[in-house]
Amino acid sequence: MVEQALAPEVLEPTVANRQPVITLRGVSRTFGTPPSALARFAERFGGAKSKPTIVHAVDSVDLTVRKGEVLGLVGESGCGKSTLGRIIAGIMPPSSGEVLWRGRRLSELSPRERRAAKLRIQMIFQNPFASLNPRASVAEIVGEAPRIHHLIEGDEGAYVDEQLRRAGLDPSFKSRFPHQFSGGQRQRIGIARALAVQPEFLVCDEAVAALDVSIQAQILNLFMDLREQLDLTYLFISHDLGVVEHLSDRVAIMYLGRIVEEATVEEIFSRPNHPYTQALLEEIPRIETQKRAYTALKGELPSPLAPPPGCPFHPRCPNAFDRCKMEKPALRDVAADHRSACHLNDR
Repeated sequence: MVEQALAPEVLEPTVANRQPVITLRGVSRTFGTPPSALARFAERFGGAKSKPTIVHAVDSVDLTVRKGEVLGLVGESGCGKSTLGRIIAGIMPPSSGEVLWRGRRLSELSPRERRAAKLRIQMIFQNPFASLNPRASVAEIVGEAPRIHHLIEGDEGAYVDEQLRRAGLDPSFKSRFPHQFSGGQRQRIGIARALAVQPEFLVCDEAVAALDVSIQAQILNLFMDLREQLDLTYLFISHDLGVVEHLSDRVAIMYLGRIVEEATVEEIFSRPNHPYTQALLEEIPRIETQKRAYTALKGELPSPLAPPPGCPFHPRCPNAFDRCKMEKPALRDVAADHRSACHLNDR
């Protein structure tokens, strides 16, 4: 009897080996404010020429998000997280740098391909009270985009019902308006609206920050279920490290518009390299019986109107030395799948 040859085992690719969905190369975003009317008037009559105010919101970011993963983006308020999310979602163009979709520059895509790529990336906003049209019913909010993009075949009402069920809402509510729902229900409407155009990539901008803790858990569980059901990829923007640890595969730490550390969630939480990451992790509340030394991070986030020279973190860093004040550290490998931007790695 001849034994049958066993078929080779098909191994599931790891997250690190999966195809990049979004790649950012040197992406920056600045906002300029023109001189005031008074300054222009003074300039017209011989006064000093005033310069426009430049805000450096995102500064030379290199980042890759791979298919099927959840990348957590963490940082203090005002560090540029939301701006970066809007650039990835195609809501806002970068001032410089390149955004690649599946390895191709968006600028190289045809208009039709560019529209399709932008449709595959959807954003769920922080404030469910402000992100929904108060004059549109739930059916109109969820059904408008798929109808415009010809994604609905057959009964539009049945399609909307399916999206609402998937987001955990009763379809019988679809004739109601946003003001008739709670915050958690409104966020589910926003999720249903995003899912209605059949996306592959969701940018979640502080998507649970405005909700009660019990509702946060429900929405987070919904995100994880949708990831499994629809093979979704997430950029999950948050300032809550506990949420990021629970949800993410990898974590990128952002400070004053720059990525200062990036690694797997296990690496970040067990072996943080950058002093800023270490300070953030020290601030996580813990239930411990023994006493522990705690030193609050001194100072405040510098203004993006006038970022400090050298390392942007050096005015607050307890380990800063002369080089930190003059030279920006490059984001480079410090371990396998672990990058950090700190001059201490060269000492």
